[in-house]
Order: sequence, then C-alpha cells, then structure tokens
Amino acid sequence: MTAPLSAPPSALRRADLLPKAVLPAEAVERTSRLIRQHRGRSDALIEVLHQVQELYGYLPPGALAQVARELKLPLARVFGVASFYHLFRLEAPTAHRCAVCLGTACFVKGGGELAARLERRLGLRLDDAAGNGTWALEHVSCLGACGQAPVLVVDGHLEARLPVDDPAALDARLGALGLSADDVSGADARADGRADGSGTGAR
Repeated sequence: MTAPLSAPPSALRRADLLPKAVLPAEAVERTSRLIRQHRGRSDALIEVLHQVQELYGYLPPGALAQVARELKLPLARVFGVASFYHLFRLEAPTAHRCAVCLGTACFVKGGGELAARLERRLGLRLDDAAGNGTWALEHVSCLGACGQAPVLVVDGHLEARLPVDDPAALDARLGALGLSADDVSGADARADGRADGSGTGAR
C-alpha cells in the first residue's frame, strides 16, 4: 500500500482546522530529538509518526503540526499520511480495547453477529477509535487462531470459541470480560490480574 502523494480534499479541510493544542514541553523536545535523529529528512515521515505515536499513545494535532513544521512539510501532507494508514491513531486511546476477528473462519462461525452484539452492548460503532470513552471496538482480518473461531482480543488477551449460537452463554461470557458499557471497574480488575500473571488464558 502506497501513501497518497497529497491528502484527499476531506483531509485537507480537516488539517486546516487542526487546533494548536498545548503539548507538554518535554514531549515537544523529545519529538524534536526524534526528528533530528532522522536529520530532518522528509522521507522519514512515516517512521517519525510511528515514534511520535509511541510517545503520546496517539497523534495529537499539535504533534502533527510540529512534525510538519520541523520536517518542512505541508500540514495537509502530514495529516494525509497519518489518516491514511490504519495503524496511526488520531484520537486518544480508550482505557480498554476489544478486537473482533472478521476473517473467513471467524466470520463463518458468527464473527459478524458477535461484532454487532458488541456494538449494542458497548453503545459504540465498530472501528470508531473514540469508542464510548472507555471501550473501543475494532475489527481485524485474522488473529491466527482459526481453529478456535470466533475469537476476540480483549486488552491484548485472546478469548476463543465465543458461544455465538447460545445468546445467554455469550452474554455471560462477554459480561465476565467486562464488555459492557457499565462494567468498567470489572475490566480494570481483570486487566490488573493479567498484568500480574493471575489472568486466565484463551479458552
């Protein structure tokens, strides 16, 4: 996949409206150091954006403006590249993320229905990075667990063989994973358990 030479009209309009956000001075300086490490080369734009995203967790408007200024590139060009690639995030990440596989094996086993049920439970849209403020739901093409379809990844943890054909069991399973708009504290507790090694593995 090749990035466009110029941003589409919609990206140009949005780039022109980017606010001049106030960023932490330390982060601004670290971004400048990253750019200097690449000797200010405009052809290093994608790598610079990846590193800036690692710094902030996403690509805030002010950081895009700084990258454009210090690489001597039009802001619309930088914004166009940032919005073109799926791996770049233009919104601050939510506290919790869920990825639902819609690859062939998972889709045949009910992945589409699972995604729709999650949208309803969480009150959000698939692939909306802003999510509901707590959860974001995204689709992936394959997780390499086709024999355990359908599968989810919840905060980096694989959950396999979701019982899509048994609505009550599925709701219980999703509830246990904290996948509801109201169960934020439960999700936090499970994330803490996984971090200290007490979480469960894929079923």
